[in-house]
Amino acid sequence: MARLEALQPAFIHIATEGPLGIMARRACLKRGWAFTTSFHTRFPEYLRERAPVPLSLTYAWLRRFHGAATHCLAPTQSIVDDLARRGFANLRVWTRGVDRTLFHPRPDADLDLPRPVFACIGRLAVEKNVEAFLELDLPGSKLVVGDGPARAALERRFPDARFVGAKVGEELAFHYAAADAFVFPSRTDTFGLVLLEAIASGLPVAAFPVPGPLDVIGATGAGVLDADLRAAALAALAMGRIDPEAALRDFTWEACADIFEEILTPLGQTAPLRLPEPAIA
Repeated sequence: MARLEALQPAFIHIATEGPLGIMARRACLKRGWAFTTSFHTRFPEYLRERAPVPLSLTYAWLRRFHGAATHCLAPTQSIVDDLARRGFANLRVWTRGVDRTLFHPRPDADLDLPRPVFACIGRLAVEKNVEAFLELDLPGSKLVVGDGPARAALERRFPDARFVGAKVGEELAFHYAAADAFVFPSRTDTFGLVLLEAIASGLPVAAFPVPGPLDVIGATGAGVLDADLRAAALAALAMGRIDPEAALRDFTWEACADIFEEILTPLGQTAPLRLPEPAIA
């Protein structure tokens, strides 16, 4: 509380519902400061993968957390619609972008793997559903880039796949560009920044028709959505390389910043920022 007061912030945005977010929210409500929040992660679904906790219980807690904000920002329209159905209010789409100077087609990129190379990139944990990708009967090679608690078990179950661990920067971008198609098996992500990184690298994407892929692939046309992930992967491969310039015009960090500025500017027109007496303490 003392640190926040010393900062004299013009705006307060709470980016996560974790311990720091809870403390910041409490401080804002105590002082009557207006604030915004963002919904990045489907924690109820993640928790349900690990324990028999009803979605209704965890969504009720999240609804209470975000309900005191002037705006709750979510990454796609599908997520906004889902949260609205669950009783969330003051929702706004806050899109995402990709670093096009790092992620771009690299025609000479090669990992010396049998072609075609189907890549899956991200954290290796139960909620990412990576086994759905590894179980597919696909030609060529399966490349897995990333680390996480499920890695050791997945490597034991699928010894024919190539696991290379976590990569960052140029090395990560090279691995994207060295693949022929990108497979996104997650059913629980709110967006999936890896989708934009893959498309920026020229890869067609295969995914389930769920929030995140529905919004990104639906908007870009840079892949195939199908409940049959194998069919989606083979159809995406058949598309060939994607033109990032055409596909990603609506997904830029500039657009993301513009939305955030548009939301925050009215809040800063009166100082100090104040909320009416909160309905949720």
